[in-house]
Amino acid sequence: MYYRESGKVAIPPGVKPSEFRRQRLRGFAASETPPGLIGYLGDVPVGWVSLGPRSAFLKLARSPVLKPVDDRPVWSLVCFVVAGPYRRRGVAETLLEGAVAYAGEQGAGILEAYPVDKYSPGRDDAFWFGSKSMYDRAGFVEVARRRPERPIVRLELTGVRHE
Repeated sequence: MYYRESGKVAIPPGVKPSEFRRQRLRGFAASETPPGLIGYLGDVPVGWVSLGPRSAFLKLARSPVLKPVDDRPVWSLVCFVVAGPYRRRGVAETLLEGAVAYAGEQGAGILEAYPVDKYSPGRDDAFWFGSKSMYDRAGFVEVARRRPERPIVRLELTGVRHE
């Protein structure tokens, strides 16, 4: 929900902010365009990726680092969450493959992401974006870099085959 909000959000009196955001996320999940994809290993949910039209992520427009590169319509991929026991097992890469296929099926021409490009571990929340090397392996191309560790990468989906 962090990137779907911008500025101060009016939370009804008596409602906890976390519950308010959960309710909003449930509303997005019930909409025609869900807010992301869930990855399963059998019946167990092991990961999540948040993606959708860039316009759904209000905070991106205000970010000096992640602001639009140009006026082309893109879908944005903003967050991966992988359950602890399933990390370092390829879950994020599998979720990325699914996100590419899903965005293409939804008619997106470009999928854009905001990975972290550094070799030493930092704050865990920074890696929610995924590593640049993961996107490189998936064929994404760097289109901007406004901070040394934060490239913007894109994958042109026109002509990408989805099975």
